[in-house]
Amino acid sequence: MAIPRLVAHRGFMARYPENTLLGLRAALESGACFVECDVQMNADGDFVVLHDDDFLRTAGQSLSVFAAGTAQCSALSVHEPVRFGTAFHPQPVPMLQQVLDLMRHFPQSVVMVEIKEQSLAHWGLEPTMSRLLALLKPRAEQCIVISFDHAAMTYVRHHSALATGWVLHAYDTVHHRLAMELRPDLLICNHLKITSGQMPWEEFGRWMLYDITDPELAIAYGARGVELIETADIGAMLLHPQLRRLTCGPAQAPPLAL
Repeated sequence: MAIPRLVAHRGFMARYPENTLLGLRAALESGACFVECDVQMNADGDFVVLHDDDFLRTAGQSLSVFAAGTAQCSALSVHEPVRFGTAFHPQPVPMLQQVLDLMRHFPQSVVMVEIKEQSLAHWGLEPTMSRLLALLKPRAEQCIVISFDHAAMTYVRHHSALATGWVLHAYDTVHHRLAMELRPDLLICNHLKITSGQMPWEEFGRWMLYDITDPELAIAYGARGVELIETADIGAMLLHPQLRRLTCGPAQAPPLAL
Protein backbone atom coordinates (compact mmCIF):
# COMPACT_ATOMS: atom_id res chain seq x y z
CA MET A 1 0.00 0.00 0.00
CA ALA A 2 1.31 3.47 -0.89
CA ILE A 3 2.01 5.61 2.16
CA PRO A 4 1.80 9.38 1.64
CA ARG A 5 4.56 11.72 2.70
CA LEU A 6 3.70 14.53 5.09
CA VAL A 7 4.03 18.27 4.55
CA ALA A 8 4.25 20.52 7.61
CA HIS A 9 1.67 23.28 7.03
CA ARG A 10 3.24 26.62 8.01
CA GLY A 11 5.73 24.57 10.00
CA PHE A 12 4.72 22.70 13.17
CA MET A 13 1.80 25.09 13.62
CA ALA A 14 -0.19 22.96 16.06
CA ARG A 15 2.51 23.47 18.68
CA TYR A 16 4.41 26.59 17.60
CA PRO A 17 3.51 29.96 16.06
CA GLU A 18 2.89 29.54 12.35
CA ASN A 19 5.40 30.53 9.70
CA THR A 20 8.22 31.05 12.21
CA LEU A 21 11.75 29.74 12.06
CA LEU A 22 11.06 28.00 15.35
CA GLY A 23 8.05 26.13 13.97
CA LEU A 24 9.65 25.33 10.61
CA ARG A 25 12.79 24.02 12.24
CA ALA A 26 10.78 21.94 14.73
CA ALA A 27 8.96 20.32 11.80
CA LEU A 28 12.21 19.55 10.00
CA GLU A 29 13.82 18.16 13.14
CA SER A 30 10.79 15.93 13.70
CA GLY A 31 11.52 14.30 10.34
CA ALA A 32 9.37 16.27 7.87
CA CYS A 33 10.52 15.79 4.30
CA PHE A 34 8.42 18.78 3.23
CA VAL A 35 7.57 22.05 4.95
CA GLU A 36 5.30 24.79 3.63
CA CYS A 37 5.42 28.51 4.31
CA ASP A 38 3.56 31.58 3.05
CA VAL A 39 5.26 34.72 1.75
CA GLN A 40 4.23 38.31 1.21
CA MET A 41 6.35 41.03 -0.43
CA ASN A 42 6.91 44.03 1.83
CA ALA A 43 7.47 47.72 1.09
CA ASP A 44 11.19 47.14 0.45
CA GLY A 45 10.53 44.38 -2.07
CA ASP A 46 11.71 41.70 0.37
CA PHE A 47 9.76 38.54 1.12
CA VAL A 48 8.34 38.15 4.60
CA VAL A 49 7.17 34.73 5.79
CA LEU A 50 3.58 35.63 6.61
CA HIS A 51 0.14 34.26 5.75
CA ASP A 52 -1.98 37.39 6.22
CA ASP A 53 -1.33 40.75 4.59
CA ASP A 54 -1.02 42.39 8.01
CA PHE A 55 0.42 41.56 11.42
CA LEU A 56 -2.75 41.83 13.50
CA ARG A 57 -3.35 38.12 14.09
CA THR A 58 0.25 36.97 14.40
CA ALA A 59 1.86 39.97 16.16
CA GLY A 60 -1.10 41.90 17.57
CA GLN A 61 -0.13 44.91 15.45
CA SER A 62 -2.48 46.62 12.99
CA LEU A 63 0.20 47.10 10.36
CA SER A 64 -0.01 46.22 6.67
CA VAL A 65 2.95 44.24 5.37
CA PHE A 66 2.76 46.37 2.22
CA ALA A 67 3.43 49.53 4.25
CA ALA A 68 6.23 48.03 6.33
CA GLY A 69 9.89 47.94 5.38
CA THR A 70 12.19 45.08 6.31
CA ALA A 71 13.58 46.83 9.40
CA GLN A 72 10.06 47.52 10.69
CA CYS A 73 9.00 43.93 10.04
CA SER A 74 12.06 42.59 11.84
CA ALA A 75 11.20 44.60 14.95
CA LEU A 76 7.88 42.77 15.38
CA SER A 77 7.24 39.54 17.26
CA VAL A 78 4.94 37.04 15.52
CA HIS A 79 4.31 34.90 18.60
CA GLU A 80 0.54 34.60 17.96
CA PRO A 81 -0.62 36.21 21.22
CA VAL A 82 -4.23 35.04 20.92
CA ARG A 83 -3.26 31.37 20.59
CA PHE A 84 -0.13 31.24 22.73
CA GLY A 85 -0.10 34.32 24.95
CA THR A 86 3.51 35.23 25.67
CA ALA A 87 4.83 31.65 25.60
CA PHE A 88 6.86 32.27 22.44
CA HIS A 89 7.57 35.98 22.85
CA PRO A 90 9.69 37.31 21.28
CA GLN A 91 9.44 35.50 17.95
CA PRO A 92 11.07 37.44 15.12
CA VAL A 93 9.36 37.81 11.77
CA PRO A 94 11.25 35.49 9.41
CA MET A 95 12.42 36.58 6.01
CA LEU A 96 12.26 34.03 3.20
CA GLN A 97 16.04 34.15 2.84
CA GLN A 98 16.34 32.90 6.43
CA VAL A 99 14.11 29.94 5.61
CA LEU A 100 16.26 29.13 2.57
CA ASP A 101 19.35 29.32 4.77
CA LEU A 102 17.68 26.94 7.23
CA MET A 103 16.95 24.45 4.44
CA ARG A 104 20.68 24.16 3.72
CA HIS A 105 20.97 22.21 6.97
CA PHE A 106 18.23 19.79 5.92
CA PRO A 107 19.34 18.83 2.40
CA GLN A 108 16.90 15.90 2.12
CA SER A 109 13.90 18.15 2.70
CA VAL A 110 11.95 20.51 0.44
CA VAL A 111 10.21 23.80 1.19
CA MET A 112 6.97 24.75 -0.54
CA VAL A 113 6.86 28.53 -0.85
CA GLU A 114 3.33 29.88 -1.27
CA ILE A 115 3.19 33.34 -2.79
CA LYS A 116 0.02 34.93 -1.50
CA GLU A 117 -2.58 36.41 -3.81
CA GLN A 118 -2.70 39.65 -1.81
CA SER A 119 0.92 40.44 -2.73
CA LEU A 120 0.31 39.64 -6.38
CA ALA A 121 -2.72 41.94 -6.43
CA HIS A 122 -0.94 44.74 -4.59
CA TRP A 123 2.45 44.77 -6.32
CA GLY A 124 1.61 43.15 -9.66
CA LEU A 125 2.46 39.76 -11.11
CA GLU A 126 5.76 40.46 -12.87
CA PRO A 127 7.38 42.64 -10.16
CA THR A 128 6.50 40.10 -7.48
CA MET A 129 7.30 36.89 -9.32
CA SER A 130 10.54 38.07 -10.93
CA ARG A 131 11.95 38.96 -7.50
CA LEU A 132 10.72 35.73 -5.95
CA LEU A 133 12.19 33.51 -8.65
CA ALA A 134 15.54 35.28 -8.43
CA LEU A 135 15.63 34.66 -4.68
CA LEU A 136 14.69 30.98 -4.97
CA LYS A 137 16.95 30.14 -7.92
CA PRO A 138 20.11 29.33 -5.90
CA ARG A 139 18.18 26.73 -3.89
CA ALA A 140 15.85 25.61 -6.68
CA GLU A 141 16.44 21.90 -6.01
CA GLN A 142 14.88 22.31 -2.55
CA CYS A 143 11.96 24.56 -3.51
CA ILE A 144 8.48 24.22 -4.95
CA VAL A 145 6.60 27.44 -5.73
CA ILE A 146 2.90 27.15 -4.94
CA SER A 147 -0.04 29.53 -5.18
CA PHE A 148 -3.78 29.78 -5.65
CA ASP A 149 -3.00 32.20 -8.49
CA HIS A 150 -3.07 30.48 -11.88
CA ALA A 151 -1.22 33.32 -13.61
CA ALA A 152 1.60 33.15 -11.08
CA MET A 153 2.05 29.45 -11.76
CA THR A 154 2.04 30.10 -15.49
CA TYR A 155 4.73 32.74 -14.94
CA VAL A 156 6.92 30.23 -13.10
CA ARG A 157 6.50 27.68 -15.87
CA HIS A 158 7.58 30.23 -18.51
CA HIS A 159 10.44 31.88 -16.61
CA SER A 160 12.18 29.22 -14.54
CA ALA A 161 12.82 25.53 -14.00
CA LEU A 162 11.37 25.61 -10.48
CA ALA A 163 8.72 23.04 -9.65
CA THR A 164 5.16 24.34 -9.33
CA GLY A 165 2.13 23.48 -7.24
CA TRP A 166 -1.26 24.99 -8.03
CA VAL A 167 -3.72 25.27 -5.14
CA LEU A 168 -7.31 24.84 -6.26
CA HIS A 169 -9.96 27.31 -5.14
CA ALA A 170 -12.55 24.72 -6.15
CA TYR A 171 -12.63 21.11 -7.30
CA ASP A 172 -14.82 21.54 -10.37
CA THR A 173 -14.84 21.38 -14.16
CA VAL A 174 -13.54 24.94 -14.56
CA HIS A 175 -10.47 24.23 -12.44
CA HIS A 176 -10.00 20.88 -14.14
CA ARG A 177 -9.78 22.65 -17.49
CA LEU A 178 -7.34 25.23 -16.13
CA ALA A 179 -5.23 22.49 -14.57
CA MET A 180 -5.07 20.71 -17.92
CA GLU A 181 -3.79 23.93 -19.49
CA LEU A 182 -1.26 24.63 -16.74
CA ARG A 183 0.00 21.09 -16.09
CA PRO A 184 1.66 21.95 -12.76
CA ASP A 185 4.07 19.52 -11.14
CA LEU A 186 1.67 19.22 -8.21
CA LEU A 187 -2.05 19.83 -7.69
CA ILE A 188 -3.11 20.91 -4.22
CA CYS A 189 -6.60 20.88 -2.74
CA ASN A 190 -8.42 21.01 0.58
CA HIS A 191 -9.58 17.43 1.08
CA LEU A 192 -13.04 18.64 2.10
CA LYS A 193 -13.62 19.94 -1.45
CA ILE A 194 -13.39 16.42 -2.88
CA THR A 195 -16.37 14.14 -2.45
CA SER A 196 -15.66 11.46 0.12
CA GLY A 197 -14.35 8.31 -1.54
CA GLN A 198 -13.75 10.08 -4.86
CA MET A 199 -10.42 9.67 -6.64
CA PRO A 200 -8.58 12.92 -7.45
CA TRP A 201 -8.37 13.62 -11.18
CA GLU A 202 -6.34 10.73 -12.53
CA GLU A 203 -4.74 12.77 -15.34
CA PHE A 204 -2.45 14.30 -12.74
CA GLY A 205 0.18 12.14 -11.16
CA ARG A 206 1.01 14.19 -8.08
CA TRP A 207 -1.51 15.45 -5.53
CA MET A 208 -1.30 17.10 -2.13
CA LEU A 209 -4.38 17.30 0.08
CA TYR A 210 -4.73 19.51 3.15
CA ASP A 211 -5.40 20.06 6.07
CA ILE A 212 -5.46 16.58 7.59
CA THR A 213 -4.59 15.65 11.16
CA ASP A 214 -6.04 12.12 11.18
CA PRO A 215 -3.31 9.60 10.30
CA GLU A 216 -5.78 6.93 9.20
CA LEU A 217 -7.41 9.38 6.78
CA ALA A 218 -3.97 10.27 5.42
CA ILE A 219 -3.17 6.60 4.86
CA ALA A 220 -6.56 6.07 3.16
CA TYR A 221 -5.82 8.90 0.72
CA GLY A 222 -2.39 7.43 0.09
CA ALA A 223 -4.03 4.17 -0.93
CA ARG A 224 -6.05 6.18 -3.48
CA GLY A 225 -2.92 7.66 -5.06
CA VAL A 226 -2.41 10.87 -3.10
CA GLU A 227 1.33 11.39 -2.69
CA LEU A 228 1.42 14.23 -0.15
CA ILE A 229 -0.66 15.12 2.89
CA GLU A 230 -0.34 18.59 4.40
CA THR A 231 -0.92 18.74 8.13
CA ALA A 232 -0.90 21.31 10.90
CA ASP A 233 0.28 18.70 13.41
CA ILE A 234 3.32 17.04 11.90
CA GLY A 235 4.46 15.74 15.31
CA ALA A 236 1.28 13.83 16.10
CA MET A 237 1.01 12.46 12.56
CA LEU A 238 4.55 11.12 12.65
CA LEU A 239 3.75 9.09 15.75
CA HIS A 240 1.83 6.71 13.48
CA PRO A 241 4.22 3.85 12.64
CA GLN A 242 3.29 3.69 8.95
CA LEU A 243 3.71 7.43 8.41
CA ARG A 244 6.91 7.48 10.44
CA ARG A 245 8.55 5.19 7.86
CA LEU A 246 8.71 8.02 5.33
CA THR A 247 10.66 10.62 7.27
CA CYS A 248 13.83 12.44 6.41
CA GLY A 249 16.85 12.13 8.62
CA PRO A 250 17.79 14.76 11.20
CA ALA A 251 20.51 17.29 10.49
CA GLN A 252 23.06 19.07 12.62
CA ALA A 253 21.70 22.59 12.29
CA PRO A 254 23.18 25.35 14.45
CA PRO A 255 21.04 26.89 17.22
CA LEU A 256 18.59 29.61 16.22
CA ALA A 257 19.91 33.11 16.78
CA LEU A 258 16.95 34.79 18.45
